[in-house]
Amino acid sequence: MYPNSSILGRPPFPLKRGQANGFVAQLPLPVLFSPHQVIESQFNMRNNNFHGLPLNNVARFPATSTPPHVPSVSAVTLGRKRRSDEHSPYDLKRQRFSSPGHHVGMPRAAASPVAARTPRSRLRSEGSSPALSPHTPKAAGCVPPLRVEPQLSVPDTPLTPAKDKLSQQILELFQACEQQSDDLQKKEVCRAQLQREIQRLFPNSRVYLAGSSLNGFGSRCSDADLCLVVKPGSVNQRTDAVYILSLVQKLFYRLSYIERPQLIRAKVPILKFRDKISGVEFDLNVNNIVGIRNTFLLRSYAYMESRVRPIVLVLKKWARHHGINDASRGTLSSYSLVLMVLHYLQTLPEPVIPCLQREYPECFNPFMDIHLVPEGPKDIPSYTSRNQSTLGDLLLGFLKYYASVFNWDKFVISVREAEAFPKPNCREWRDKFICVEEPFDRTNTARAVHERIKFDTIKAEFKKSWQMLQLKKDLNFILPVRTTIQKR
Repeated sequence: MYPNSSILGRPPFPLKRGQANGFVAQLPLPVLFSPHQVIESQFNMRNNNFHGLPLNNVARFPATSTPPHVPSVSAVTLGRKRRSDEHSPYDLKRQRFSSPGHHVGMPRAAASPVAARTPRSRLRSEGSSPALSPHTPKAAGCVPPLRVEPQLSVPDTPLTPAKDKLSQQILELFQACEQQSDDLQKKEVCRAQLQREIQRLFPNSRVYLAGSSLNGFGSRCSDADLCLVVKPGSVNQRTDAVYILSLVQKLFYRLSYIERPQLIRAKVPILKFRDKISGVEFDLNVNNIVGIRNTFLLRSYAYMESRVRPIVLVLKKWARHHGINDASRGTLSSYSLVLMVLHYLQTLPEPVIPCLQREYPECFNPFMDIHLVPEGPKDIPSYTSRNQSTLGDLLLGFLKYYASVFNWDKFVISVREAEAFPKPNCREWRDKFICVEEPFDRTNTARAVHERIKFDTIKAEFKKSWQMLQLKKDLNFILPVRTTIQKR
């Protein structure tokens, strides 16, 4: 099941009359900010009390939904606390995260359910695109839906019993290290509290939890990614996002439960900080909406087949152990590694997982309104793979594929197309050592690998681990299981 929808934050409220944008920033930025907005931001910073309620007082968060338009001035009360006798038609406590109606300006295909749709079957030859196996769709779909209950939880997916030592080791490591419900709850408590604090600066904003915490591939020690959405669409990451994060950083210095807020100026700038109460490390970005979209695409793959999550988690631990899972140091990001695993599972002669973006494009429309994204894949029918490989077989096959089969010089890894396509002759792909396509904006997620020595190190680790595992059939020879479990 999906966790309670409050983990996602509600979508940004529609803008009030006279507010051209949902956020404020310093001059000179005449296109985005008016003098009125600058004055309002300064007033908020001076007069608001930024010392919020203690996090341990925030225990439960009902699932809520935000309408596509503001109902009335009297119901909204222009930011003041609503009295008990004031009601809104959109008071949707403990309801599913969905829109009350069709959103103006959104392509209708984006909101179309596919519950009644029967997946297409195709003939497939080795190396061609994978096909969905024939089956009878289940009403609930194969992707865990949003929960109605206010308490968060991690879906309990049945796992295939291990048939050999290597598969058993993979399964045990996964079960010991996978993110638990209480880990997720801690992150949600902090997200909800920070959203309330940030809304004093940017009243129309929302904070979304994204990344491995929500996509099914997180571990007990995973950091949490947060996306601050201040307006529909994109913002200039080099100027506006940096300025907004600098305001938030000043706010965080005043919060007793936040420590070490550090602004990192990167292609997508982030604010790194730690929640003292839970001990969780957070990365906050501004309007990196593609991160919310790919979170739910990856989540759909994670819960489509029971072997996907164990393989991904073990390979993330393996890559971290061998020093090739750190984009800040010129190696693979966890996101790139996950896409590489999914691509491999899609392109086997008998695929383990299908190509969701090709089979169900309406569920993953890149232009879908952001508040509809969590509901997009909820009615995708269940999928049964004909591939009967064990976890051990798939781990060995993955290492072999990238050690000796895949041609790094000529091809791009694509989950969107479930194939490796030739490198285009353009700046994004030309002269890049590793090319992994982002499924929505189609950029290269592995662009951090820009040095030959780092690339050679990554290839060498794949080859060495494949040869060792093939010989020993024991995970401990490429990843110390007990030590990894202790670190979690």
